[in-house]
Amino acid sequence: MSLLESVEHQTGPEPRFTILWLHGLGADGHDFAPIVPELLRVGWPELRFVFPHAPVRAVTINNGARMRAWYDIRNFDLDQRADETGVRESIAQVEALIAREGERGVPPDRIILAGFSQGGAIALAAGVRREAALGGILALSTYLPMASTTAAEATRAGLSTPVFMAHGQLDPVVPESLGQRSRDALLALGMQIDWRSYAMPHSVCAEEVRDVGDWLQQRFLAA
Repeated sequence: MSLLESVEHQTGPEPRFTILWLHGLGADGHDFAPIVPELLRVGWPELRFVFPHAPVRAVTINNGARMRAWYDIRNFDLDQRADETGVRESIAQVEALIAREGERGVPPDRIILAGFSQGGAIALAAGVRREAALGGILALSTYLPMASTTAAEATRAGLSTPVFMAHGQLDPVVPESLGQRSRDALLALGMQIDWRSYAMPHSVCAEEVRDVGDWLQQRFLAA
């Protein structure tokens, strides 16, 4: 499998942690690159940010238009919303990127898998199924795909991974109720989840960026 092309930013020559950040439907790896300077804080370890581009594919709910997407979206029912084949392909592509970070000296427990919307769905689906726990999962304005198979496929290491989930109360694209249902399903499996809700639509706000920074700082200190 060839590695996905990515946008990368390093805050120093020898990164100790990697933040692998997956964009939303129709965007690309450049979408969240501008968040780097907003997140960074004095005293943080050297970081590598990796923002991969999802493959281009037809998306059913967008009349079959081709765009960057981590999976096809066929309907709006929570459990059937995501194309399982596409989700599993994207999980494999993310795993290849995680393996590449290991080759560059950053082990899984110092990798934060982050994602917004579709990207967050892949972050959750990949993270709970890993044999080696990640340092954390950031899932923003998203939901858990393939929820019906998660309990059977989740690993002890995956379920031990700390999670930050956040959602907009005014989100018309992925309603907050979908995020809450996914949160509750993961809590029921024993995951540790820091849940936040903001008065925003399907987007990111300054308060959320601050809270993400606080959460990341805890992960760096705990490593």
